[in-house]
Amino acid sequence: MGAKDDHKSSGHRQRLRDRFMTSGLSGFQDYEVIELLLTLGTPRKDCKDAAKEAIRRFKTLQGVFEASAAELSEIEGVGPANQFGLRLIKATAERYLEKRMSGADVIRNPQALLDYLNIAIRDRRRECFLVIYLNAKNQVLASETLFTGTLAASSVYPREVVQGALDHKAAALIFAHNHPSGDPGPSREDIAVTRQLVFACRLMGITVHEHIIVGSVSHYSFAEKGFIAQFNREAEEGVRPE
Repeated sequence: MGAKDDHKSSGHRQRLRDRFMTSGLSGFQDYEVIELLLTLGTPRKDCKDAAKEAIRRFKTLQGVFEASAAELSEIEGVGPANQFGLRLIKATAERYLEKRMSGADVIRNPQALLDYLNIAIRDRRRECFLVIYLNAKNQVLASETLFTGTLAASSVYPREVVQGALDHKAAALIFAHNHPSGDPGPSREDIAVTRQLVFACRLMGITVHEHIIVGSVSHYSFAEKGFIAQFNREAEEGVRPE
């Protein structure tokens, strides 16, 4: 790249940054967001073509953020250095939403929880089982991903869930996991695992408030559908889970 090309590329990057400083991301196309982030780790090189190719290959902004370092490196013009901006913005957004949720009563005001879950697990390519630990006032103490992989009785261990609650001195729990297919509807395994967990936690005096399945554009609430109340009734009546 010659001096003239350097100057042209520098001017383009500055115009992108000026647009952002003036009106945020309003009017930005997804590839321009990726381009802007790539420039954070690329002082001189034009990143527009690489950004467009990233969107073409991974389909969406979220898809680019969830792509692995190896997958991103397959795109010409994207290497370890200029992946910095992509990694930074995803991690920063997740940390911000986790901190905003911390200390909040997510039972009365669930939007902070949903915002956090959308950035934390919605676009993961594998199922991730997340536990939100709450105190007696239903304020968030911490969140933790306990299991990764297809949700099944053989992969989610009630003992580890209960131990995590005891370690965090939690009075109540919220479970969440994602469906990479995008459809938040529960499987038989999802229902069976939720039932087992409600029973196990109830034996230890720990309340389960909710299990949320996060899909691509919507979510499924076990509490809203009456499953959590049903499982608690069954536990109280001594009906053992299968």
